[in-house]
Amino acid sequence: MQVAEAKALACQLPAETGIPLSRWSCPELASELTARGITDSISASTVRRWLREDALKPWQYRSWIFIRDPDFRARAQRVLDLYARTFEGVPLGEDEYVLSSDEKTSIQARCRCHPALAPGQTRAMRVNHEYGRGGALAYLVADDVHRAEIHGRCEPTTGIVPFMALVEQVMTQEPYAGARRVFWIVDNGSSHRGRRSIDRMAARFPNAVLVHTPVHASWLNQIEIFFSIVQRKVVSPNDFTDLAEVRERLRGFEDHCNATAQPFQWRFTTSDLDNLLARLDRHTPADRQGESSVTPAAAEH
Repeated sequence: MQVAEAKALACQLPAETGIPLSRWSCPELASELTARGITDSISASTVRRWLREDALKPWQYRSWIFIRDPDFRARAQRVLDLYARTFEGVPLGEDEYVLSSDEKTSIQARCRCHPALAPGQTRAMRVNHEYGRGGALAYLVADDVHRAEIHGRCEPTTGIVPFMALVEQVMTQEPYAGARRVFWIVDNGSSHRGRRSIDRMAARFPNAVLVHTPVHASWLNQIEIFFSIVQRKVVSPNDFTDLAEVRERLRGFEDHCNATAQPFQWRFTTSDLDNLLARLDRHTPADRQGESSVTPAAAEH
């Protein structure tokens, strides 16, 4: 009985029980069980052992977002089809390409007050906590999904003009300049949002087709995987003398990727999409029909 009541309490939000906490921890659950008279005395380790039986971890949390795009299914399928080299039910030709593009904003140059120390035996790399600010830049990238080729540029900020500069950089070189069609997958950021952005790109490059992910579904854009790699392998820990060094590091990493990288092994298909939406519909309250929660798709590098 005590075990059942402990698990039931762990499955309630603390605030709903009058406890001024955001999440339960095992010591706090043990204290509350004693305060309620459910147990005379109990240790946090015992509570943890009870919760482990049902894989309960109330101290953890995950965030999600409800689908608000009425065309979510159609937009998502169009992106996933392009990853599978299909558009509107027709396989892409050898002279058609798919690019995944976005901007990584506010990459700072933090000049540490003391030089970083290289790792050694039993010692991790050490980076001084204090730093001076050397400014920030935006990193705009287009990734050729099937050729694993990165095209990037650094700009002082994001916006329509910097994004179109990236488009100009890519679309004026081969094989894209002479391609039948080049699909650009982007999210709904202000630099490339809406019908105007589609028309703007088509007017400048008639063979360029801008394809938007659904609203709040940037996880469908493969470029986010590349940016996560850049954050882990290039930017962190941030120790740059100035922005020129940041630019040089990013350019060097592009060259490294273009020489060694393979296409991402994208595993989320339209069948997975249908299964996800069906599962979410079963758990969506009646007053939220038409909306669903979304979790990121899985991909491997």
